[in-house]
Amino acid sequence: MNLEIRHEPEDGIDIVYLTGEIDAYTAPQLREALIPLAEKKGQVIVTDLTEVNYIDSTGLGIFIGVLKATHQHESSLKLKGLSERIKRLFSITGLDEVIEIEAGKREEAK
Repeated sequence: MNLEIRHEPEDGIDIVYLTGEIDAYTAPQLREALIPLAEKKGQVIVTDLTEVNYIDSTGLGIFIGVLKATHQHESSLKLKGLSERIKRLFSITGLDEVIEIEAGKREEAK
């Protein structure tokens, strides 16, 4: 499956909507979309994973890289809309301790 990325700036926040799977094949596309945003000083990036049904270790690595870039540029990264399965993956790896993840359950796609 592919990954669709939609970027919508809104009130000084960059909202990035992802649809599909984040794996070794699609990770470079995600990196190209998120790193330039993370490198803007003071940027707030909200990544919506509501329509993401799979993330592998390569995808997790992208989020770690984006997080490091945000720290270097005084920006921030927030994830929202994680399925229970993906939320558990972030928890098992300990990434939920370093990446802000919006609380609450994922809304089911209509």
